[in-house]
Parts: sequence; C-alpha cells; structure tokens
Amino acid sequence: MKKMFISALVLPLLLACASSKPRTSGLGNFMATMQVDEPIPGVCDNSKILALLPFEGNGQVKAQPPLTKKQLSEALNAEVTFIKDKPNYSDTGMVNLIVNCEGTMVRCQIDNKTQSPELDQQIVAVFSKMKDWKPGTYKGTPVDSSVLYRFTIENGVISL
Repeated sequence: MKKMFISALVLPLLLACASSKPRTSGLGNFMATMQVDEPIPGVCDNSKILALLPFEGNGQVKAQPPLTKKQLSEALNAEVTFIKDKPNYSDTGMVNLIVNCEGTMVRCQIDNKTQSPELDQQIVAVFSKMKDWKPGTYKGTPVDSSVLYRFTIENGVISL
C-alpha cells in the first residue's frame, strides 16, 4: 500500500519533468495591471497600465530610463539638499513612475513616504527630470507601464 501511494505521487512528477515541451513558470506568465481610480493625463490607455515583470520568454520588457542607476544615485546625492547637513540620517522610500507607450514619463510620486515631506519633494524633483524613456513593451508592443524605484538612505547617502 505504501509503495502504491509513493508511486502515485512520484509518477506524475517524473512525467512532468520528462516532458519535452518547454515550460514557463507561473510567475513567468504573470502580468499585473495597475488599478487607476482617476485618469492619468498623458497615458495611452488608462485601463491598461502594466507593472512589467520580465522573465525569460514572457515578452515583457521594462521601460528603460535615460540614466543608469549609478547616474541617478549620483544625481540624487548631488541635488537632494535635505540630507546635506544630516550625515547620520537614515530612511527608506519608494518612487512610482508612470511611463506612457511613447516613452514619456507622465507621473512621478512617492509610494512609500520617508519621514520627511521635504525630502520626498526633493527626491520627486530629481526623478521628474527624467522625462524621456524607452517605453516598456509587451510582446514587442509599446505599453503604458509603472516603474518602481526603492531607495535607502544610510548615513546621509542615497542609494537605489
């Protein structure tokens, strides 16, 4: 009885692993659509703003910013004055950007706020300068997409 039970569990697993068809994981096929309560000016389709999650073979490509993460970190540390006289300041936050299907950033806001509204405003001001992007795509078609940047501040230095 015990052997039959183990066989019933193992056989389907072996058959699934031996299949010659390429498999994609469940996450590989996942696509999130952002819920929009009010229209966002400048997007191509308010009903379909995607949070792209590029996995091999799923056809999703994130929007590409005009600056690398290193360049953006350098700009944040140079332009955010709030932390200049606070060398021991530590915090975290997240910025949400909406890039339309034409590659224009149409919205920039703080999703996870820091301890300071002034700091949040200064960080948004730096991100808002990055207007021209390469749009995100789904199966080769440009789409409106949401891009998240998580940032940390340790000892007065911002990193992405």
